[in-house]
Amino acid sequence: MVEKRSVNAPPNFQNPIIWADVPDPDVIRVKDVYYMSSTTMHMNPGVPIMTSTDLVNWEIVTYVYDILEDGEQQTLTNKQDEYGKGSWASSLRYHDGVFYLAVASFSAGKTYIFKTNNIEQHQWEKSTLEGVYHDMSLLFDEDRVYMTYGSGDIRIIELTADATAIKEDGLSKVLIPNSSQILGDNCILPAEGSHFQKINGMYFVFLIMIPQEGGRTQLMFRSDRVDGKYEGRIALSDAGIAQGGLVETINGSWYALLFQDRGAVGRSPCLVDVTWEDGWPIHHRSKVVYACEQNNNYGIPNIVASDHFDIATRSNNIDHINQDVLKRTWQWNHNPDHRFWNLTDRPSYLRLINGRMSESLLYARNTLTQRTFGPSCTGQVAVEIDNMKDGDIAGLAALQEHYGFVGIKVCDQAKYLVMVRGNASEENEIESTPLTQGRIYLRMDCQFENMEDQASFYYSLDQEQWHAIGDVLQMKYTLPKHFMGYRFALFNYATKQAGGYVDFDYFSVNKSFKVR
Repeated sequence: MVEKRSVNAPPNFQNPIIWADVPDPDVIRVKDVYYMSSTTMHMNPGVPIMTSTDLVNWEIVTYVYDILEDGEQQTLTNKQDEYGKGSWASSLRYHDGVFYLAVASFSAGKTYIFKTNNIEQHQWEKSTLEGVYHDMSLLFDEDRVYMTYGSGDIRIIELTADATAIKEDGLSKVLIPNSSQILGDNCILPAEGSHFQKINGMYFVFLIMIPQEGGRTQLMFRSDRVDGKYEGRIALSDAGIAQGGLVETINGSWYALLFQDRGAVGRSPCLVDVTWEDGWPIHHRSKVVYACEQNNNYGIPNIVASDHFDIATRSNNIDHINQDVLKRTWQWNHNPDHRFWNLTDRPSYLRLINGRMSESLLYARNTLTQRTFGPSCTGQVAVEIDNMKDGDIAGLAALQEHYGFVGIKVCDQAKYLVMVRGNASEENEIESTPLTQGRIYLRMDCQFENMEDQASFYYSLDQEQWHAIGDVLQMKYTLPKHFMGYRFALFNYATKQAGGYVDFDYFSVNKSFKVR
Protein backbone atom coordinates (compact mmCIF):
# COMPACT_ATOMS: atom_id res chain seq x y z
CA MET A 1 0.00 0.00 0.00
CA VAL A 2 1.35 3.44 -0.91
CA GLU A 3 1.89 5.80 2.00
CA LYS A 4 -0.70 8.58 1.70
CA ARG A 5 0.62 12.15 1.90
CA SER A 6 0.04 15.51 0.23
CA VAL A 7 0.73 15.57 -3.49
CA ASN A 8 3.04 17.92 -5.31
CA ALA A 9 5.41 17.15 -8.18
CA PRO A 10 9.01 18.04 -7.29
CA PRO A 11 10.09 21.27 -9.00
CA ASN A 12 13.39 19.84 -10.25
CA PHE A 13 12.31 16.53 -11.75
CA GLN A 14 14.26 15.30 -14.78
CA ASN A 15 12.88 13.60 -17.84
CA PRO A 16 12.28 10.85 -18.49
CA ILE A 17 10.86 10.42 -15.03
CA ILE A 18 11.29 6.65 -15.50
CA TRP A 19 14.14 5.71 -17.84
CA ALA A 20 12.53 2.39 -18.76
CA ASP A 21 9.78 0.99 -20.95
CA VAL A 22 6.48 2.41 -19.66
CA PRO A 23 4.61 3.18 -22.89
CA ASP A 24 1.12 4.61 -23.40
CA PRO A 25 0.74 5.92 -19.84
CA ASP A 26 -2.67 6.98 -18.61
CA VAL A 27 -2.78 8.73 -15.25
CA ILE A 28 -5.50 9.78 -12.82
CA ARG A 29 -5.50 11.24 -9.31
CA VAL A 30 -7.87 9.96 -6.64
CA LYS A 31 -7.65 12.09 -3.49
CA ASP A 32 -3.92 12.23 -2.74
CA VAL A 33 -2.70 9.27 -4.80
CA TYR A 34 -1.91 9.04 -8.51
CA TYR A 35 -2.62 5.86 -10.45
CA MET A 36 -1.10 5.00 -13.82
CA SER A 37 -1.65 2.18 -16.29
CA SER A 38 0.67 1.23 -19.14
CA THR A 39 1.03 -1.16 -22.08
CA THR A 40 2.76 -4.53 -21.62
CA MET A 41 1.34 -6.33 -24.68
CA HIS A 42 2.39 -10.01 -24.66
CA MET A 43 3.65 -9.97 -21.07
CA ASN A 44 1.59 -11.49 -18.24
CA PRO A 45 0.18 -10.63 -15.82
CA GLY A 46 -0.85 -7.65 -17.92
CA VAL A 47 -1.58 -3.93 -17.66
CA PRO A 48 0.33 -2.88 -14.55
CA ILE A 49 -1.28 -0.46 -12.14
CA MET A 50 1.35 1.85 -10.66
CA THR A 51 0.96 4.34 -7.83
CA SER A 52 2.75 7.53 -6.87
CA THR A 53 2.33 10.41 -4.47
CA ASP A 54 4.44 12.88 -6.46
CA LEU A 55 4.01 11.95 -10.17
CA VAL A 56 7.71 11.05 -10.38
CA ASN A 57 8.37 8.04 -8.16
CA TRP A 58 6.20 5.08 -9.14
CA GLU A 59 5.75 1.50 -7.97
CA ILE A 60 3.66 -1.40 -9.27
CA VAL A 61 0.88 -2.40 -6.87
CA THR A 62 -1.08 -4.84 -9.02
CA TYR A 63 -2.04 -5.92 -12.54
CA VAL A 64 -5.43 -5.84 -14.21
CA TYR A 65 -5.42 -9.44 -15.45
CA ASP A 66 -3.41 -12.66 -15.26
CA ILE A 67 -4.15 -13.66 -18.86
CA LEU A 68 -6.58 -12.30 -21.47
CA GLU A 69 -6.92 -15.31 -23.76
CA ASP A 70 -5.46 -18.83 -23.78
CA GLY A 71 -5.07 -19.84 -27.40
CA GLU A 72 -2.08 -20.92 -29.48
CA GLN A 73 -0.82 -17.36 -29.87
CA GLN A 74 -0.79 -16.77 -26.13
CA THR A 75 0.83 -20.13 -25.31
CA LEU A 76 3.49 -20.01 -28.07
CA THR A 77 2.10 -23.19 -29.62
CA ASN A 78 2.59 -24.34 -33.24
CA LYS A 79 4.90 -21.40 -33.95
CA GLN A 80 2.13 -18.95 -33.06
CA ASP A 81 2.79 -15.90 -30.91
CA GLU A 82 1.36 -12.51 -30.03
CA TYR A 83 4.55 -10.45 -30.01
CA GLY A 84 3.65 -6.81 -30.53
CA LYS A 85 -0.03 -7.62 -30.04
CA GLY A 86 -1.60 -8.67 -26.77
CA SER A 87 -3.11 -5.66 -25.00
CA TRP A 88 -2.52 -2.12 -26.25
CA ALA A 89 -2.91 1.40 -24.87
CA SER A 90 -5.31 1.36 -21.92
CA SER A 91 -7.64 3.99 -20.52
CA LEU A 92 -7.84 4.35 -16.75
CA ARG A 93 -10.71 6.25 -15.09
CA TYR A 94 -12.40 6.70 -11.69
CA HIS A 95 -16.10 7.47 -11.28
CA ASP A 96 -18.43 7.31 -8.27
CA GLY A 97 -16.12 5.09 -6.23
CA VAL A 98 -15.32 2.66 -9.06
CA PHE A 99 -12.13 2.31 -11.10
CA TYR A 100 -12.50 1.47 -14.78
CA LEU A 101 -9.89 0.32 -17.28
CA ALA A 102 -10.46 -0.24 -20.99
CA VAL A 103 -7.92 -2.03 -23.17
CA ALA A 104 -7.94 -3.62 -26.63
CA SER A 105 -6.24 -6.76 -27.90
CA PHE A 106 -5.40 -7.09 -31.58
CA SER A 107 -4.61 -10.79 -31.23
CA ALA A 108 -8.03 -11.46 -29.68
CA GLY A 109 -9.87 -8.91 -31.86
CA LYS A 110 -11.71 -7.63 -28.78
CA THR A 111 -11.91 -4.70 -26.40
CA TYR A 112 -12.21 -5.29 -22.67
CA ILE A 113 -13.55 -3.07 -19.93
CA PHE A 114 -12.50 -3.95 -16.39
CA LYS A 115 -13.82 -2.40 -13.19
CA THR A 116 -13.12 -2.68 -9.47
CA ASN A 117 -13.92 -0.93 -6.19
CA ASN A 118 -10.35 -1.44 -4.93
CA ILE A 119 -7.67 -0.78 -7.50
CA GLU A 120 -4.86 -2.05 -5.27
CA GLN A 121 -6.37 -5.53 -5.09
CA HIS A 122 -6.30 -8.03 -7.96
CA GLN A 123 -10.07 -8.32 -8.29
CA TRP A 124 -11.48 -6.93 -11.52
CA GLU A 125 -14.79 -7.64 -13.25
CA LYS A 126 -14.40 -8.00 -17.03
CA SER A 127 -16.78 -7.11 -19.83
CA THR A 128 -16.08 -7.70 -23.52
CA LEU A 129 -16.82 -5.63 -26.61
CA GLU A 130 -16.45 -7.37 -29.96
CA GLY A 131 -13.89 -5.69 -32.18
CA VAL A 132 -10.83 -3.54 -31.52
CA TYR A 133 -11.52 0.06 -30.51
CA HIS A 134 -8.03 1.32 -31.26
CA ASP A 135 -6.41 3.59 -28.66
CA MET A 136 -9.70 4.16 -26.89
CA SER A 137 -10.33 6.62 -24.07
CA LEU A 138 -13.20 6.58 -21.58
CA LEU A 139 -15.07 9.64 -20.36
CA PHE A 140 -17.67 9.61 -17.59
CA ASP A 141 -19.86 12.70 -17.98
CA GLU A 142 -22.45 12.82 -15.22
CA ASP A 143 -24.78 9.86 -15.98
CA ARG A 144 -23.39 9.11 -19.45
CA VAL A 145 -20.30 7.19 -20.58
CA TYR A 146 -18.41 7.80 -23.82
CA MET A 147 -15.40 6.33 -25.55
CA THR A 148 -13.29 7.96 -28.26
CA TYR A 149 -11.06 5.86 -30.50
CA GLY A 150 -9.55 5.54 -33.95
CA SER A 151 -6.85 6.95 -36.21
CA GLY A 152 -7.19 9.95 -38.52
CA ASP A 153 -10.95 10.18 -38.12
CA ILE A 154 -11.48 10.11 -34.36
CA ARG A 155 -14.80 8.48 -33.50
CA ILE A 156 -17.00 8.43 -30.42
CA ILE A 157 -19.43 5.81 -29.16
CA GLU A 158 -21.64 5.78 -26.09
CA LEU A 159 -21.58 2.98 -23.54
CA THR A 160 -24.18 1.85 -21.04
CA ALA A 161 -24.17 3.62 -17.68
CA ASP A 162 -22.21 0.74 -16.09
CA ALA A 163 -19.68 0.81 -18.97
CA THR A 164 -20.16 -2.88 -19.76
CA ALA A 165 -21.58 -2.66 -23.30
CA ILE A 166 -22.32 -0.34 -26.20
CA LYS A 167 -25.51 1.63 -25.54
CA GLU A 168 -28.30 0.84 -27.95
CA ASP A 169 -29.16 3.98 -29.97
CA GLY A 170 -26.42 5.85 -28.10
CA LEU A 171 -24.14 8.48 -29.58
CA SER A 172 -21.99 7.08 -32.40
CA LYS A 173 -20.28 9.33 -34.93
CA VAL A 174 -17.02 10.70 -36.26
CA LEU A 175 -16.13 13.24 -33.62
CA ILE A 176 -13.04 14.82 -35.24
CA PRO A 177 -12.75 14.17 -38.98
CA ASN A 178 -9.23 14.13 -40.44
CA SER A 179 -7.69 15.08 -37.11
CA SER A 180 -4.19 15.05 -38.65
CA GLN A 181 -5.03 18.04 -40.86
CA ILE A 182 -3.46 20.43 -38.35
CA LEU A 183 -0.05 19.36 -39.60
CA GLY A 184 -0.94 18.87 -43.26
CA ASP A 185 -2.09 16.04 -45.48
CA ASN A 186 1.16 14.05 -45.46
CA CYS A 187 2.02 12.17 -42.31
CA ILE A 188 3.93 9.09 -41.25
CA LEU A 189 1.38 8.31 -38.53
CA PRO A 190 -2.15 9.74 -38.61
CA ALA A 191 -3.38 11.21 -35.35
CA GLU A 192 -4.31 8.53 -32.78
CA GLY A 193 -3.69 7.72 -29.11
CA SER A 194 -6.84 9.45 -27.91
CA HIS A 195 -7.08 10.81 -24.36
CA PHE A 196 -10.59 12.20 -23.71
CA GLN A 197 -11.07 14.53 -20.72
CA LYS A 198 -13.60 17.06 -19.47
CA ILE A 199 -11.89 19.99 -17.74
CA ASN A 200 -13.61 23.15 -16.50
CA GLY A 201 -16.71 22.37 -18.54
CA MET A 202 -14.81 21.90 -21.81
CA TYR A 203 -14.23 18.63 -23.63
CA PHE A 204 -10.63 17.92 -24.68
CA VAL A 205 -9.21 15.22 -26.95
CA PHE A 206 -5.42 14.82 -26.89
CA LEU A 207 -3.79 12.94 -29.78
CA ILE A 208 -0.38 12.03 -31.16
CA MET A 209 0.72 12.17 -34.80
CA ILE A 210 3.96 12.01 -36.77
CA PRO A 211 4.20 14.45 -39.71
CA GLN A 212 6.46 13.85 -42.71
CA GLU A 213 8.73 16.61 -41.45
CA GLY A 214 9.44 16.56 -37.74
CA GLY A 215 8.98 14.12 -34.89
CA ARG A 216 6.12 12.81 -32.79
CA THR A 217 3.78 15.70 -31.97
CA GLN A 218 1.10 16.15 -29.33
CA LEU A 219 -2.19 17.61 -30.61
CA MET A 220 -5.15 18.90 -28.65
CA PHE A 221 -8.77 19.58 -29.59
CA ARG A 222 -11.56 21.16 -27.56
CA SER A 223 -15.31 21.76 -27.71
CA ASP A 224 -17.97 23.11 -25.37
CA ARG A 225 -20.19 20.11 -26.19
CA VAL A 226 -19.32 16.45 -26.13
CA ASP A 227 -20.49 16.00 -29.73
CA GLY A 228 -19.86 19.57 -30.88
CA LYS A 229 -17.36 21.04 -33.32
CA TYR A 230 -13.78 20.58 -32.08
CA GLU A 231 -11.07 23.15 -32.76
CA GLY A 232 -7.47 21.96 -32.65
CA ARG A 233 -3.94 23.13 -31.92
CA ILE A 234 -0.43 21.75 -31.56
CA ALA A 235 0.12 21.10 -27.85
CA LEU A 236 3.80 20.11 -27.93
CA SER A 237 6.41 19.46 -30.61
CA ASP A 238 9.62 18.78 -28.73
CA ALA A 239 11.99 15.81 -28.85
CA GLY A 240 9.21 13.40 -29.78
CA ILE A 241 7.52 13.67 -26.39
CA ALA A 242 3.83 12.96 -26.98
CA GLN A 243 0.77 10.75 -26.30
CA GLY A 244 -0.96 11.16 -23.00
CA GLY A 245 -3.34 13.31 -21.01
CA LEU A 246 -3.45 15.88 -18.23
CA VAL A 247 -3.56 15.53 -14.45
CA GLU A 248 -4.10 18.12 -11.72
CA THR A 249 -2.34 18.08 -8.37
CA ILE A 250 -4.04 18.84 -5.07
CA ASN A 251 -2.55 22.33 -5.05
CA GLY A 252 -3.96 23.13 -8.49
CA SER A 253 -0.85 22.63 -10.63
CA TRP A 254 -1.27 20.84 -13.96
CA TYR A 255 1.00 18.40 -15.78
CA ALA A 256 0.89 16.33 -18.93
CA LEU A 257 2.20 12.79 -18.60
CA LEU A 258 3.49 11.76 -22.04
CA PHE A 259 6.22 9.44 -23.32
CA GLN A 260 9.31 9.52 -25.52
CA ASP A 261 10.92 6.88 -27.73
CA ARG A 262 14.39 6.23 -26.29
CA GLY A 263 15.75 3.48 -28.48
CA ALA A 264 16.25 -0.06 -27.23
CA VAL A 265 15.31 0.67 -23.63
CA GLY A 266 11.80 1.44 -24.86
CA ARG A 267 9.31 4.25 -24.53
CA SER A 268 9.80 6.27 -21.36
CA PRO A 269 7.32 8.57 -19.57
CA CYS A 270 8.02 12.30 -19.35
CA LEU A 271 6.34 14.96 -17.26
CA VAL A 272 5.55 18.36 -18.82
CA ASP A 273 4.48 21.50 -16.94
CA VAL A 274 1.12 22.87 -18.06
CA THR A 275 -0.49 26.26 -17.47
CA TRP A 276 -3.80 27.59 -18.78
CA GLU A 277 -4.24 30.44 -21.23
CA ASP A 278 -7.57 31.41 -22.80
CA GLY A 279 -8.94 28.03 -21.82
CA TRP A 280 -6.10 26.06 -23.50
CA PRO A 281 -3.57 23.90 -21.63
CA ILE A 282 -0.18 25.31 -22.59
CA HIS A 283 2.54 22.64 -22.58
CA HIS A 284 5.78 24.41 -21.69
CA ARG A 285 8.70 23.38 -23.89
CA SER A 286 11.15 25.31 -21.74
CA LYS A 287 10.20 23.17 -18.77
CA VAL A 288 10.68 19.83 -20.50
CA VAL A 289 13.87 19.20 -18.54
CA TYR A 290 15.83 16.50 -20.33
CA ALA A 291 18.14 14.08 -18.64
CA CYS A 292 21.77 14.89 -19.31
CA GLU A 293 23.15 11.84 -21.08
CA GLN A 294 26.11 11.80 -18.69
CA ASN A 295 23.86 12.29 -15.67
CA ASN A 296 24.34 9.69 -12.94
CA ASN A 297 21.50 10.96 -10.76
CA TYR A 298 19.19 8.22 -12.02
CA GLY A 299 18.69 5.46 -9.52
CA ILE A 300 17.09 2.06 -9.99
CA PRO A 301 13.37 2.55 -10.82
CA ASN A 302 10.95 1.12 -8.31
CA ILE A 303 9.39 -0.93 -11.11
CA VAL A 304 12.41 -3.28 -11.19
CA ALA A 305 13.84 -5.23 -8.27
CA SER A 306 16.40 -7.80 -7.22
CA ASP A 307 14.98 -11.08 -5.96
CA HIS A 308 16.25 -13.94 -3.79
CA PHE A 309 13.01 -15.86 -4.39
CA ASP A 310 12.39 -16.13 -0.65
CA ILE A 311 8.67 -16.56 0.01
CA ALA A 312 9.12 -15.69 3.69
CA THR A 313 10.04 -12.11 2.80
CA ARG A 314 6.95 -11.49 0.65
CA SER A 315 4.52 -10.34 3.34
CA ASN A 316 4.55 -6.81 1.93
CA ASN A 317 4.77 -7.85 -1.68
CA ILE A 318 2.03 -10.38 -2.23
CA ASP A 319 -0.50 -10.09 -5.02
CA HIS A 320 -3.12 -12.67 -5.82
CA ILE A 321 -3.80 -15.32 -8.46
CA ASN A 322 -0.72 -16.68 -10.26
CA GLN A 323 1.49 -13.95 -8.81
CA ASP A 324 1.25 -14.75 -5.10
CA VAL A 325 4.92 -15.66 -4.69
CA LEU A 326 6.60 -13.47 -7.28
CA LYS A 327 7.51 -9.84 -6.88
CA ARG A 328 5.26 -7.59 -8.91
CA THR A 329 8.18 -6.42 -11.00
CA TRP A 330 8.21 -9.80 -12.78
CA GLN A 331 6.17 -10.65 -15.89
CA TRP A 332 6.07 -13.83 -17.94
CA ASN A 333 6.69 -13.74 -21.67
CA HIS A 334 3.24 -14.79 -22.97
CA ASN A 335 1.03 -17.04 -20.83
CA PRO A 336 2.91 -19.08 -18.22
CA ASP A 337 2.29 -22.76 -17.59
CA HIS A 338 2.06 -22.84 -13.80
CA ARG A 339 2.70 -26.57 -13.64
CA PHE A 340 6.32 -26.04 -14.60
CA TRP A 341 7.72 -23.43 -12.23
CA ASN A 342 7.71 -22.93 -8.49
CA LEU A 343 9.51 -21.50 -5.47
CA THR A 344 8.60 -24.36 -3.16
CA ASP A 345 10.35 -27.52 -4.41
CA ARG A 346 13.57 -25.90 -3.26
CA PRO A 347 12.88 -22.95 -0.94
CA SER A 348 14.54 -19.65 -1.89
CA TYR A 349 15.16 -20.84 -5.45
CA LEU A 350 13.18 -20.27 -8.63
CA ARG A 351 12.78 -23.65 -10.34
CA LEU A 352 12.05 -23.61 -14.09
CA ILE A 353 11.02 -27.02 -15.41
CA ASN A 354 10.85 -27.96 -19.07
CA GLY A 355 7.33 -29.14 -19.79
CA ARG A 356 7.71 -29.37 -23.57
CA MET A 357 10.16 -28.86 -26.43
CA SER A 358 10.79 -25.42 -27.93
CA GLU A 359 12.76 -24.47 -31.00
CA SER A 360 14.22 -21.21 -29.67
CA LEU A 361 14.14 -18.70 -26.85
CA LEU A 362 11.31 -16.78 -28.54
CA TYR A 363 9.01 -19.83 -28.23
CA ALA A 364 10.05 -20.98 -24.74
CA ARG A 365 7.29 -21.10 -22.10
CA ASN A 366 7.83 -19.71 -18.60
CA THR A 367 10.45 -17.13 -19.51
CA LEU A 368 10.44 -14.68 -16.62
CA THR A 369 11.23 -11.02 -17.35
CA GLN A 370 11.89 -7.60 -15.91
CA ARG A 371 12.56 -4.28 -17.62
CA THR A 372 16.03 -3.02 -18.38
CA PHE A 373 16.61 0.66 -17.57
CA GLY A 374 18.86 3.61 -18.34
CA PRO A 375 21.31 5.12 -18.45
CA SER A 376 23.00 1.75 -17.80
CA CYS A 377 22.10 -1.36 -15.89
CA THR A 378 23.26 -4.86 -15.11
CA GLY A 379 21.47 -8.06 -14.23
CA GLN A 380 23.16 -11.04 -12.57
CA VAL A 381 21.98 -14.55 -11.70
CA ALA A 382 23.30 -17.65 -10.02
CA VAL A 383 21.92 -20.83 -11.52
CA GLU A 384 22.36 -24.51 -10.58
CA ILE A 385 22.28 -26.86 -13.54
CA ASP A 386 22.85 -30.46 -12.38
CA ASN A 387 19.34 -31.49 -13.44
CA MET A 388 19.44 -30.30 -17.03
CA LYS A 389 18.80 -32.92 -19.73
CA ASP A 390 20.40 -33.39 -23.11
CA GLY A 391 19.33 -30.59 -25.46
CA ASP A 392 18.36 -28.18 -22.65
CA ILE A 393 19.37 -24.51 -22.81
CA ALA A 394 19.07 -22.14 -19.83
CA GLY A 395 20.40 -18.75 -18.87
CA LEU A 396 20.02 -14.98 -18.84
CA ALA A 397 18.87 -13.08 -21.95
CA ALA A 398 18.40 -9.63 -23.38
CA LEU A 399 14.92 -10.28 -24.74
CA GLN A 400 13.48 -8.57 -27.78
CA GLU A 401 13.12 -9.67 -31.40
CA HIS A 402 16.90 -9.34 -31.87
CA TYR A 403 17.97 -11.10 -28.69
CA GLY A 404 21.17 -12.29 -27.09
CA PHE A 405 21.94 -14.48 -24.12
CA VAL A 406 24.59 -16.08 -21.99
CA GLY A 407 23.68 -19.55 -20.83
CA ILE A 408 24.32 -23.25 -20.48
CA LYS A 409 23.70 -25.79 -23.22
CA VAL A 410 23.70 -29.57 -22.78
CA CYS A 411 24.93 -31.44 -25.84
CA ASP A 412 25.61 -35.21 -25.83
CA GLN A 413 25.50 -35.13 -22.02
CA ALA A 414 28.27 -32.50 -21.87
CA LYS A 415 27.63 -28.95 -20.63
CA TYR A 416 28.86 -25.79 -22.33
CA LEU A 417 28.79 -22.11 -21.54
CA VAL A 418 27.48 -20.31 -24.61
CA MET A 419 26.76 -16.84 -25.87
CA VAL A 420 24.05 -16.73 -28.54
CA ARG A 421 22.54 -14.05 -30.77
CA GLY A 422 19.27 -14.65 -32.56
CA ASN A 423 16.06 -13.28 -34.02
CA ALA A 424 12.79 -14.59 -35.38
CA SER A 425 14.46 -16.26 -38.37
CA GLU A 426 17.86 -17.49 -37.16
CA GLU A 427 20.03 -18.17 -34.12
CA ASN A 428 23.84 -18.12 -34.00
CA GLU A 429 26.10 -19.50 -31.30
CA ILE A 430 28.91 -16.95 -31.05
CA GLU A 431 31.10 -18.66 -28.44
CA SER A 432 31.11 -21.94 -26.53
CA THR A 433 33.34 -23.20 -23.74
CA PRO A 434 33.16 -26.49 -21.76
CA LEU A 435 31.68 -26.38 -18.28
CA THR A 436 32.19 -28.97 -15.56
CA GLN A 437 30.69 -27.46 -12.40
CA GLY A 438 27.07 -27.42 -11.31
CA ARG A 439 26.71 -23.79 -10.21
CA ILE A 440 27.44 -20.89 -12.53
CA TYR A 441 27.08 -17.11 -12.39
CA LEU A 442 25.83 -15.15 -15.40
CA ARG A 443 25.73 -11.41 -16.01
CA MET A 444 24.37 -9.03 -18.62
CA ASP A 445 25.32 -5.34 -18.87
CA CYS A 446 23.23 -2.83 -20.85
CA GLN A 447 24.35 0.60 -21.98
CA PHE A 448 21.67 3.06 -23.09
CA GLU A 449 23.49 6.39 -22.83
CA ASN A 450 23.49 8.39 -26.04
CA MET A 451 21.38 5.64 -27.66
CA GLU A 452 24.40 3.34 -27.55
CA ASP A 453 22.00 0.43 -27.00
CA GLN A 454 24.53 -2.33 -26.42
CA ALA A 455 24.44 -5.43 -24.24
CA SER A 456 27.50 -7.38 -23.12
CA PHE A 457 27.57 -10.83 -21.52
CA TYR A 458 29.77 -12.40 -18.84
CA TYR A 459 30.14 -15.50 -16.72
CA SER A 460 31.93 -16.37 -13.50
CA LEU A 461 32.83 -19.68 -11.86
CA ASP A 462 33.29 -18.20 -8.41
CA GLN A 463 31.28 -14.92 -8.37
CA GLU A 464 34.59 -13.03 -8.17
CA GLN A 465 36.39 -13.26 -11.50
CA TRP A 466 34.21 -12.35 -14.46
CA HIS A 467 34.92 -13.31 -18.07
CA ALA A 468 33.41 -11.77 -21.17
CA ILE A 469 31.85 -14.25 -23.56
CA GLY A 470 30.78 -13.86 -27.17
CA ASP A 471 30.38 -10.42 -28.65
CA VAL A 472 28.39 -7.27 -28.00
CA LEU A 473 24.70 -7.36 -28.89
CA GLN A 474 23.56 -4.26 -30.75
CA MET A 475 20.07 -3.92 -29.37
CA LYS A 476 17.26 -2.77 -31.66
CA TYR A 477 13.78 -1.57 -30.84
CA THR A 478 11.64 -3.28 -33.47
CA LEU A 479 8.28 -2.52 -35.04
CA PRO A 480 5.87 -4.13 -35.50
CA LYS A 481 7.40 -7.18 -33.82
CA HIS A 482 7.78 -7.07 -30.03
CA PHE A 483 7.13 -3.31 -29.84
CA MET A 484 8.68 -2.99 -26.37
CA GLY A 485 11.98 -2.25 -24.69
CA TYR A 486 14.54 -4.92 -23.91
CA ARG A 487 13.94 -7.15 -20.92
CA PHE A 488 16.15 -9.13 -18.59
CA ALA A 489 14.90 -12.70 -19.08
CA LEU A 490 15.48 -15.86 -17.03
CA PHE A 491 14.79 -18.90 -19.15
CA ASN A 492 15.07 -22.67 -19.53
CA TYR A 493 13.85 -24.67 -22.51
CA ALA A 494 14.24 -28.13 -23.99
CA THR A 495 15.05 -29.03 -27.58
CA LYS A 496 15.11 -32.85 -27.24
CA GLN A 497 13.16 -34.05 -24.20
CA ALA A 498 11.01 -32.60 -21.42
CA GLY A 499 11.62 -32.93 -17.69
CA GLY A 500 14.93 -31.16 -17.11
CA TYR A 501 15.07 -28.23 -14.73
CA VAL A 502 17.33 -25.52 -13.37
CA ASP A 503 17.29 -23.60 -10.09
CA PHE A 504 17.95 -19.86 -10.04
CA ASP A 505 19.33 -18.84 -6.65
CA TYR A 506 18.89 -15.11 -7.15
CA PHE A 507 18.45 -12.30 -9.62
CA SER A 508 20.37 -9.12 -8.80
CA VAL A 509 19.82 -5.88 -10.66
CA ASN A 510 22.08 -2.86 -10.33
CA LYS A 511 22.48 0.60 -11.74
CA SER A 512 25.95 -0.10 -13.11
CA PHE A 513 28.64 -2.75 -12.92
CA LYS A 514 32.37 -2.60 -13.49
CA VAL A 515 34.25 -5.67 -14.67
CA ARG A 516 36.53 -6.92 -11.92
